[in-house]
Amino acid sequence: MELGLVGLGKMGGNMRERIRRAGHTVVGYDRNPDLADVHSLEELVGKLSAPRVVWVMVPAGAPTQSTIDELAGLLEPGDVVVDGGNSRWTDDERHAEELAAQGIGFVDCGVSGGVWGLENGYALMYGGDAEDVEKVRPVFDALKPEGDFGAVHAGRVGAGHFAKMVHNGIEYAMMQAYAEGWELLEKVDSVTDVREVFRSWQEGTVIRSWLLDLAVNALDGDEHLDQLKGFAQDSGEGRWTVEAAIDNAVPLPAITASLFARFASRQEDSPQMKMIAALRNQFGGHAVETK
Repeated sequence: MELGLVGLGKMGGNMRERIRRAGHTVVGYDRNPDLADVHSLEELVGKLSAPRVVWVMVPAGAPTQSTIDELAGLLEPGDVVVDGGNSRWTDDERHAEELAAQGIGFVDCGVSGGVWGLENGYALMYGGDAEDVEKVRPVFDALKPEGDFGAVHAGRVGAGHFAKMVHNGIEYAMMQAYAEGWELLEKVDSVTDVREVFRSWQEGTVIRSWLLDLAVNALDGDEHLDQLKGFAQDSGEGRWTVEAAIDNAVPLPAITASLFARFASRQEDSPQMKMIAALRNQFGGHAVETK
């Protein structure tokens, strides 16, 4: 089939290549002319045969909104827009309504796979009407990993991004658990080769995973992670997961704690710990460190 792909960065560029390897035609647009096949969204739409499918792979928020707004004026009834970025699920219904007014379908798709997706395939979670999903099916089949799993029609519009959001929340908690275990192993004198302990867990244990494999890869490159600063950003999806949990009265202690741990990483001198140290000194006479 033919596909228009908007956004050819780290994810989008590799997705274009994987879809082309499957035998499909991809017309790509990016603000960087060195990456683009065409020079505008109008030119992209003009090169596709109806019914058109245009996949948007740009940052969430205003960039996605402006792209969908422009596409709404260029596409025709029967065409479909896929939002494959990390949009918040609450935006999807608004986008679907906006496009439906023009007779254009909308599918939201959470995409996981990162820089490894080109070779390994991408896990896909998508939401939307069955008719619209079927128009995109050949692309889903091209992007997903080989085998019976790796892609799911999660439900109606918004379900794909909601599922991807929860996936990322789980990812936060899993990474935090590996990080805490690694720090504790590094701290004690009795364990002399933490990297090889992590490597030993890759076979035969209940905590083996791709994240564990990636942790070993990182330790192979920098055994004690001495070259890194202890600072971790968050993409926003961890926050949205916690907010959704509050809205639905679902307890998420591990995911919530992992998100707050990232916030703590951004404090070189924690104000909270100043108060903890002061209180320990006041009630127990415990020593404090001063600047």
